[in-house]
Amino acid sequence: MGFINPKLYLAFTKIFCSNESREILMSFLNAMLYAGESAIEDLEIIPPYLSAEIFGSKDTYLDVKAKINDGKTVIVTIQVLNVAKYRKRVLYNAAKTYGMQLNLSDSYQRLRPVIALNITDFEMFPNQLEVISRFAFKETQRLFDYPDSEIELVFIELPKFKKELDQLTTLTDKWIYFVKNTSNLETVPDTMVTVPEIERAFQIANDTNLSQKDLDELQKQEFWIQDQQGAIDLAAQQALERGMERGMERGMERGKSELIVRNMRRLIGEISPDIQTQICELNLENLDNLGDAMFDFESVSDLVTWLQQHSRNFTDDI
Repeated sequence: MGFINPKLYLAFTKIFCSNESREILMSFLNAMLYAGESAIEDLEIIPPYLSAEIFGSKDTYLDVKAKINDGKTVIVTIQVLNVAKYRKRVLYNAAKTYGMQLNLSDSYQRLRPVIALNITDFEMFPNQLEVISRFAFKETQRLFDYPDSEIELVFIELPKFKKELDQLTTLTDKWIYFVKNTSNLETVPDTMVTVPEIERAFQIANDTNLSQKDLDELQKQEFWIQDQQGAIDLAAQQALERGMERGMERGMERGKSELIVRNMRRLIGEISPDIQTQICELNLENLDNLGDAMFDFESVSDLVTWLQQHSRNFTDDI
């Protein structure tokens, strides 16, 4: 027996957005948003296939959207790849969901709060240790709340969650562990069976309950994510290598230019700061050429003439 990966779009919606997922999603949201308290007593799941109608043709989607009992709308996304546009998409989803509550003739009084719950398989805030982060409108100096702070952003950073099965004590711990690790399990852990909603989520996630078509689609998603992550990692490594190579080259250029300036002073006397700057801007090839040519210089004017011939940025003003 195996389990599908909740971090994949199709798997996540099957577990949390199917006809039998209402109690599962309610438990999950109570864990993520209200520290396991039963703050959400009722909700309405909006099928994900409606998201295109809600959000139009923008490059954005929702995994799960639900109205909870106090009138709030909760939108849940799960993001595996750390792409630059994701941060803007979070803001777009939340703002669009808030604004789309009104028709042209509606009063602003009809607006209800929106919570955007974002689960990431990468670190959003590398300098922070907490797994869960919440953002709302606050005054920047004294940190008091905006009176109608009706859009809230919540982030769950899966890589920061390090607890093992024997360390799971809260409902929040168990649900985060479920999302992060289910695809690596072969049986339902005993500590999870104590929560009926999580046990039911494992039943839905059991790959023996899926059609071959769904399994093929999940495999395609998994391969696509692996390909994209490979491309991102390769680009990052290439950028790092280019940066390291350029850094080493700049270090060599700096050291060689300083040596040439010292030797030049011995040969032709003091050199103005402007000319020194021009020498420091030469690349390694031109520095090597200058190092060979400088022994033929008899005065600073010879150096100026040489620089004019080898540097496009050098002017007679020097």
